[in-house]
Amino acid sequence: MLIIIGQIGKCAIEIIRKIGAFSLLIVSIIRSITKPPFYLRLIYRQFLVIGFYSLPVVAMTAFFSGAVLALQSYTGFSRFSAENSIATVVILSITRELGPVLAGLMVAGRVGASIAAEIATMRVTEQIDALYTLSTDPMKYLILPRVSAAVIMLPCLVFIGDIIGVLGGYCVSVYKLDFNSTRYITSSFNYLETMDVVSGLVKAAVFGFIIAVVSCYSGYFSDKGARGVGNATTKAVVNSSILILISNYLITELFF
Repeated sequence: MLIIIGQIGKCAIEIIRKIGAFSLLIVSIIRSITKPPFYLRLIYRQFLVIGFYSLPVVAMTAFFSGAVLALQSYTGFSRFSAENSIATVVILSITRELGPVLAGLMVAGRVGASIAAEIATMRVTEQIDALYTLSTDPMKYLILPRVSAAVIMLPCLVFIGDIIGVLGGYCVSVYKLDFNSTRYITSSFNYLETMDVVSGLVKAAVFGFIIAVVSCYSGYFSDKGARGVGNATTKAVVNSSILILISNYLITELFF
């Protein structure tokens, strides 16, 4: 019995320690924002890695998500003779929920794993320790450029993904389900409000922050060896995905 209680206490202490380390990392990132030097070249490079190179994946995901949503909505709404509501359902679902969440999950899988593996490898090969010997702050050199790029670029990706997702629903509705093109476009934008788009972009910025911080934390505090790098990569993707889904509910509750 004492062994079981000891194991529970050990796990609780470990969880509290990790929460504390994660909180201190966030505080250090916030403090580093206003302090020079600023590595603009590194930030620009992360714009390309996180934003531009993720665009094809996000675009394909958004297009086919909008197409499937239109197809499934038609299957269900046709039973109640409510086909005219399909356009509204597609555009609201894409801008409010599917666009930010799917883009966040795809970027977490593609970029989050890469960030965690890269930083964890630097930790294993003692490159981070070398940065200290060169009087370079790893927080500003490694973590801040990635966090800044993720927070800025993910809303851009989501905005583009929203347009492509609505286009996917339009293509299926007009060219497969024989909807009137003009009526579909009119119905799409009649009930769309600015807050619907803004809420999705706010979610995207929060998701970008979560992905970057969790991935950097997983890599920065990884264990030694190849297994440590693999575990850091896995934790980055899994924890980012879970936090994205949790924060999605909280932000939705806040806005709506």
